[in-house]
Amino acid sequence: MSFQAGITARASEVPTGVGLGLRGAFLAEVDRGAADGRVPFWEISPDNYVARGGARPARLARIAERFPILSHGLSLSLGGLDPLDAEFMAGLRGFFERLPAPWHSDHLCFSGHDGKMLHDLLPLPWTTASARRVAARVREVSERLERPMLVENISYYLPLGCAPLDEAAFVVEVLERADCGLLLDVNNVFVNATNHGFDPLTWLAQIPLDRVVQMHIAGHEFWDDERRDLIIDTHGAPVRREVDELLAWVVERTGPLPVLLERDENIPPLAELLAERDRVDGVYQAALVRHAAHAQGAA
Repeated sequence: MSFQAGITARASEVPTGVGLGLRGAFLAEVDRGAADGRVPFWEISPDNYVARGGARPARLARIAERFPILSHGLSLSLGGLDPLDAEFMAGLRGFFERLPAPWHSDHLCFSGHDGKMLHDLLPLPWTTASARRVAARVREVSERLERPMLVENISYYLPLGCAPLDEAAFVVEVLERADCGLLLDVNNVFVNATNHGFDPLTWLAQIPLDRVVQMHIAGHEFWDDERRDLIIDTHGAPVRREVDELLAWVVERTGPLPVLLERDENIPPLAELLAERDRVDGVYQAALVRHAAHAQGAA
């Protein structure tokens, strides 16, 4: 099944609007109904639930009865050289049998080698050979999970050598060879553009927006608050205005999508996080109004 056919077949399961990551810090509050009516969907990492017992899976099951759930992984190491972990893949497939999600996403990176998990999202060489190998892995994962796959563009701090492609061209080649969707992280685009000195809008203009299925938006921090010459993608601060603007630029062109506000470090109380979600949703809704106006003008 093609990427577009797979997404279309699951269209009824796809939420839109600005959702949040379901973090352990407030899982019990959400289970008790603290966010009911405030969040259109939650994103979870099934890596944290596969082969795990206790209270968390039961809480997640109850939350999934009230909210759409999107799935985002951390450990497939799509760019790695090791074979896919058969035990983990079986656990992941079993997880989706219990808790359906319209797709699964993971990062366009490698995160392990020789059976060791490196606990980081490391960049790949931007070559056609690398794109071909990653695309084959993405197709294999999609077939084994029986659902569409999305890949996410990552933040990186050191490119690997003098590659014949730039990052955007590499992302596009993977998308086309794998026939998969893109989870577009606009904060990662901003972080990379700032650290490496390129225009984020020029980067975005190279991306086929019809393959953008979901977006991530997040905050970041400076490595050194005095020098402020290197941004680290910590997901540990409120979203900056410049990143809001990139989100709006994309949504004006794509229309409604699920947008995930990420917060993985310095997690504030749930009420504070919901307030930021509401603020980002205001940016999103204003962009949708402009998208509708453009569509009406073109009709």
